[in-house]
Amino acid sequence: MNSPRYPSLYQMNTRVWLTELSGPLGRPATLDDIPDAELDRLKGLGFDWVWFMSVWQTGTAAQQVSRSNQEWLTEFQNTLPDLREEDIAGSGFAITGYTVHQNLGGDVALARLRERLRQRGLKLMLDFVPNHMGLGHPWVEDHPDYFISGSEQDLANAPHNYTRVKSKQGDLVMAYGRDPHFSGWPDTLQLNYAHPGLQEAMTGELIRISGQCDGLRCDMAMLVLPEVFERTWGQRAPLFWPNATQRVRERVPGFIFMAEVYWDMEWTLQQQGFDYAYDKRLYDRLREGRTRAVREHLRAGLDYQDKLARFLENHDEPRAAATFSPEVHQAAAVITFLSPGLHFFHQGQFEGRKERISPHLIRGPAEPIDEHLTQFYDSLLAVLRLPVVRDGQWQLLDCTPGWDGNETNDCFVVFAWRSPKGELLVAAVNYACNQSQCHVRLPFAELSGKKWQLQDQLISVHYDWNGDELLGRGLYLDLAPWKACAFLVSRLQ
Repeated sequence: MNSPRYPSLYQMNTRVWLTELSGPLGRPATLDDIPDAELDRLKGLGFDWVWFMSVWQTGTAAQQVSRSNQEWLTEFQNTLPDLREEDIAGSGFAITGYTVHQNLGGDVALARLRERLRQRGLKLMLDFVPNHMGLGHPWVEDHPDYFISGSEQDLANAPHNYTRVKSKQGDLVMAYGRDPHFSGWPDTLQLNYAHPGLQEAMTGELIRISGQCDGLRCDMAMLVLPEVFERTWGQRAPLFWPNATQRVRERVPGFIFMAEVYWDMEWTLQQQGFDYAYDKRLYDRLREGRTRAVREHLRAGLDYQDKLARFLENHDEPRAAATFSPEVHQAAAVITFLSPGLHFFHQGQFEGRKERISPHLIRGPAEPIDEHLTQFYDSLLAVLRLPVVRDGQWQLLDCTPGWDGNETNDCFVVFAWRSPKGELLVAAVNYACNQSQCHVRLPFAELSGKKWQLQDQLISVHYDWNGDELLGRGLYLDLAPWKACAFLVSRLQ
């Protein structure tokens, strides 16, 4: 399957979705019960990838932690006031084996789902969790040296980071999986990347999984970088990602890796074999309302930006509809998804869901659909389906004052797209709480000496302009607070 330069990905909370499907079926749903009509709908919306989150085998030990951890239970009850114990399956990231969970239909059901996706031109993304395994993973018995061990003193001094594990070899003290800024995750055990056998074993897992999907989203991928691992555990680990990603691609050319990554390590992981890295910086700057910082972020080279995954929400972040007011949500979405990179959407985003669902839960709350937001996303997705956005050349444009002394041009984010076939698009957002004006010169030499129509793809309005004016003084914009437009530029004569 040929991939566009700027594809779109839809993240599906698999276990929650199957719980929803189970009701009408009168039995537990598996991957085989995912309707063809829903796959057709995703393809029709313009998606290239579907990430089915949390399909791998998990265990009862981690599940019991999820069902007894009081801090987590408080969060679960806030999400589901009618919480039941069976709603808590345990984290989908506390993996005990990279085989599809038996409750979801096993590996054969995943293979059938992948084929149904392939028939529609959709690619399958799954999870890989490099940093840790779930409690009860077979390696605890077979290869305890694959994990970070601790002493009785470690357990006494930091019980939030270590636990006692029973094995056939006797009691062991092992570290919980964690990142260096927080206490350990008590349903997981930390893998030891300073151990060459562990690195080879995890590469083997990657190679095997690569036969079951088209790409992997790698959880907290920066935690196994040598400098981060050493800062957390006091041991220097060899590089893992360059060799691992190369070996996978030797077996499966074109396999895609997406990194969940923070701490300004996006470029590092791109250089170590990742096709995409989370762009948390853009999200944070939009959330903080820092328009100038957003523009500066978008000045980075396309060799970097093309490999960023742009999002407004995912299973770790709060829901966009709960984070942004309705008008800011739409403005932020236009900036996020009409910028270059992978366009990354989350199940429930289009409908305006406000409750974040923990990966430990397999049921979500019933929520009303925000019809106005759904209509907006219908329009935005239609723009993303245009060839000029999927395969075009993007550039950030500079804005000049609408008149002397008017500094509201600083409130704008404006960019242009040109397709290989000459299709032109200009998107502009007034990312501020005040009315703003500016001029922006369009970078299209072919505008000269002709008249052009600018048709807004987000709302049904159009404007006629003289091409020489668009090239000279520039397009004049006067937008209300948080308003956005996306103009297709077509010749009138």
